[in-house]
Amino acid sequence: MGAGVIGGGWVAYFLARGFRVRAWDPGADAEPRLRAIVAAAWPALTELGLAEGATMDNLVVTPELTAAVGDAQMVQESAPEQLDLKRRLFADIDAATPEHVVIASSTSGYGMTEMAGEAAAPHRLVVAHPFNPPYLIPLVEVVGGEQTAPEVVKWTSEFFRHIGKSVITMDREVPGFIGNRLQEALWREALHMVANGEATVEQIDASITEGPGLRWAFHGPMLTFHLAGGPGGMGRMLDHFGPSLLSPWTRLEAPELTAELRDSVVAGCEEEAGSRTVADLVRERDRRLVDMLRVLGKVPHHR
Repeated sequence: MGAGVIGGGWVAYFLARGFRVRAWDPGADAEPRLRAIVAAAWPALTELGLAEGATMDNLVVTPELTAAVGDAQMVQESAPEQLDLKRRLFADIDAATPEHVVIASSTSGYGMTEMAGEAAAPHRLVVAHPFNPPYLIPLVEVVGGEQTAPEVVKWTSEFFRHIGKSVITMDREVPGFIGNRLQEALWREALHMVANGEATVEQIDASITEGPGLRWAFHGPMLTFHLAGGPGGMGRMLDHFGPSLLSPWTRLEAPELTAELRDSVVAGCEEEAGSRTVADLVRERDRRLVDMLRVLGKVPHHR
């Protein structure tokens, strides 16, 4: 449900895992846009290995919501991040979907408790938050709302593991979940540095891709600092560097997004991209992600 960047990425992944997919999006150009997303993702998915019988021909784009979900065995919602829209949409999907079917959301920040308020059967609504592009990044964060049945959370986690995803099953709702909370902290710091003329967009990106980002791919920020403590591990790290946590480096409050800051960030991205179009960068990203997944041994298994 929803055929934008995230929804389209999910469609590509589900097709690659051998499923038949029905997609719905109210946009006038939804079908050609969606098929273009799937076609762009297919080379990377093919290189990683398709499930038996996987084909782009298993996609049907329907003009009506009810036609998309009436015979569904699982539903993934990927509508825009507008709370009122999502609340209405979940009510509509809930009313049109067989009562035993799990309905999952790709939301990047809303909790299911606040999205499920208009649905008649909130027990089967659950968040399954992916990372872009969903067809390559393994992680899915699964968490239910206050009325989500525990067995629905369990089933959803098992489903995504079954189709090759790495799943974090969260114990409770947290605004922004886990990965986005950490990403947003870094993003805010980056915007402050651009706004204050302390670093360029290209320098900020290089500071991650040529630095800690390489370590985070396999150890993450916590184990990385654990190793920084030497034989004493995280205990020594905290005892030795803990006082520096009070140093005035961080500006975790979001900066005002002035027209000047917006233009600076946009210009910096365009300068860093150079002659590479967005499509070129997507191909570059996907190619390198495939290489990284292979190195890390995280190639999705086949169904």
